[in-house]
Amino acid sequence: MTILPGAECTTMTEVRAGVDSIDRELVALLARRFAYMDAAARIKPGREAVRDEARKAQVIDNARAAAVAMGVPEAVVADLWERLVEASIGYELARFDAMRG
Repeated sequence: MTILPGAECTTMTEVRAGVDSIDRELVALLARRFAYMDAAARIKPGREAVRDEARKAQVIDNARAAAVAMGVPEAVVADLWERLVEASIGYELARFDAMRG
């Protein structure tokens, strides 16, 4: 099935195909992002370096700015990024411990 842009969809089947396609792309992007968490866990000198509140704020602010620029609900994106960053920190801590365990 051809994936149509949202504005061109006329059936729920087309909408769902587009959403499913984007979801697969998002998961692939998350896999790439988590590979960077693996690298961070390998590179950081100590466990205390994993949580960096200033960097967390910067990442969320960057996502907010991108949301505004793209006309996406800023609060929704900020909430998603809060969860994503916290999940990334948890993942990185586990990887840090596993690499040094």
